[in-house]
Amino acid sequence: MTVLSAASSTPSSTPSSTPAQLRVFYDGQCGLCMSEIRHLQRLDTHHALDLQDINLSDFSERFPHIDPAAADKLLHGELPDGSMIYGLDVTCRAWDLVGKGHWFAFMRWPLIRPIADAVYHLFARHRHRISSWVTGKPRCDTGTCKID
Repeated sequence: MTVLSAASSTPSSTPSSTPAQLRVFYDGQCGLCMSEIRHLQRLDTHHALDLQDINLSDFSERFPHIDPAAADKLLHGELPDGSMIYGLDVTCRAWDLVGKGHWFAFMRWPLIRPIADAVYHLFARHRHRISSWVTGKPRCDTGTCKID
């Protein structure tokens, strides 16, 4: 299984008795995205998540079935059977796997889902600008944010 090392967003091979239940393809150049990834990583004590930065130089080689440009526009997640999920479905599943699904469960309720998805798409389109407003930096200095 490939997981993020604690010191950086560079993948490293770590043996695990159980495979990850969700592979998340995230934007390592987005400060707010990286804040969420760091939080998920801290809570992922059972190694349920395999977190992969779409901006790493060998990404396309390691994941030829994922279009980095499409993954940059909309969060992508891959389940153990190879099926894909997208957007808030990835976010909600990731938080559920680390034991905090109750924080996001309402976003999948039938009446709220379309509104939440529309807001997510708007956020995804403007995440670097929003990150700049919140963090004061439009993108991470080194091209990829580090996981501390």
